[in-house]
Amino acid sequence: MIREEHLQDWREAALRVETEVRKAVIGQDTVVRLINVALFARGHVLLEGDVGVGKTTVLRAFARAIGGDFERVEGTVDLMPNDLVYHTYVDADGKPRIEPGPLLRHGERLTTFFFNEINRARPQVQSLLLRAMAERTVSAFNREYSFPHMTVFADRNKVEKEETFELASAARDRFMFELRMETPRDKAVRRALVFDTAFHDVDALIDQVAPGILDWQSLNSMAAAIQRSVSASEALERYVMDLWDASQNPAAFDVRIDGVDMKKLILAGASPRGMSALLRAARVVAWMDGRTHLVPDDVQAILPSTLGHRVFFTPVYEMRRAQIADALVAQIIEKVATPR
Repeated sequence: MIREEHLQDWREAALRVETEVRKAVIGQDTVVRLINVALFARGHVLLEGDVGVGKTTVLRAFARAIGGDFERVEGTVDLMPNDLVYHTYVDADGKPRIEPGPLLRHGERLTTFFFNEINRARPQVQSLLLRAMAERTVSAFNREYSFPHMTVFADRNKVEKEETFELASAARDRFMFELRMETPRDKAVRRALVFDTAFHDVDALIDQVAPGILDWQSLNSMAAAIQRSVSASEALERYVMDLWDASQNPAAFDVRIDGVDMKKLILAGASPRGMSALLRAARVVAWMDGRTHLVPDDVQAILPSTLGHRVFFTPVYEMRRAQIADALVAQIIEKVATPR
């Protein structure tokens, strides 16, 4: 049984992880916090952002701070499912060889798996990754390989549309968060990124991050203890259920969006898995804030990143998802009565 003082020690370590990551990444405080929340809620993250904003850097920094091994895969149209599991080659003696692929080569030490440009990979590859995310296992060579400590981060190329295979809505539901990592707008940050030579050497930046802050092999048990330690009042439970209802029938809560017929907008609202992910993440937010009970602010802090990609729109509105989803979540937060 994990005692309260252990939870406090882990909280201090979790906050230190953020401090260390910010040595390598500036202007992305919200993204850094939400990635940290996902790690302790044991959820996977779908990243979307401009080219060169530091997605790989922030993940390498987290991987160094929490310990374990980091792996990165580039999505390409010719990537096949077996390429994640093994690769073959001919050695110097002309003999065929088989070596473990990126999912298997680290064994149970794999903690951070980054799939870059996942929408460039074929649906068959995406399916294998989704299974690995859900079960944290892969079957190969007549046995099952396990990576229980793995967190998957996937990035979508949102600029180019040729030779891409968009993730199905049900596949996006497997990710706890969908985060937008945008180019910083703060002028001081922008100037530093361009003119401060310290930010031009990524390897040197990563070296500044203190390694192995956490006992990564205990992360799963600690995450479970966090969930048990944070309670929700009946009023908070009713609030969350109202949020769920609003995702399925926003018109019933007087949610309105200009130019949208609210009665024809929703094909399907958030799933039970999605609402469970929301509560897991909210409990981690409360824990990081030093509380043992949930408040509405905990839920609202992660609602845009948890709910927006889980509400499925009818085809006529799906093409405008980026604009409508943000407006919908903002309206739901505003219209659903918050418990006092």
